[in-house]
Amino acid sequence: MTTDPISDMLARIRNAITARHQRTLVPASRLKLRVAEILKQEGYIADVREDTNDKGHKNIEIVLKYNRDRVPALDGIRRVSRPGRRVYVKKGDIPHVYSGLGISILSTSSGIMTDGEARKRGVGGELLCEVW
Repeated sequence: MTTDPISDMLARIRNAITARHQRTLVPASRLKLRVAEILKQEGYIADVREDTNDKGHKNIEIVLKYNRDRVPALDGIRRVSRPGRRVYVKKGDIPHVYSGLGISILSTSSGIMTDGEARKRGVGGELLCEVW
């Protein structure tokens, strides 16, 4: 059992990209599914599917995205707010990742969203991770 499921998911994605795998499996939760859907919307991964294995456990299958030269679309992914050190940002303090070349994913009172969407809606929240 892991104490931080989001960090576990990000580590699995990072390790799969380093090993040049086509896909990776992550134990399912609504939060992880929403984070994966945002990564797909932003073009960092190719596809997200929810599966059930033979024991009845739900998994999220994340299909990774590479270009023709097998260079990954995702250069880096980093957990910001952890169970031991939560990081909250106000609507005016949402950071720009690599001068706007990357995204932040936030957990707000309006749901899980990117930094750009949070700025548009004028909400702050917990800064889950940064992707570039």
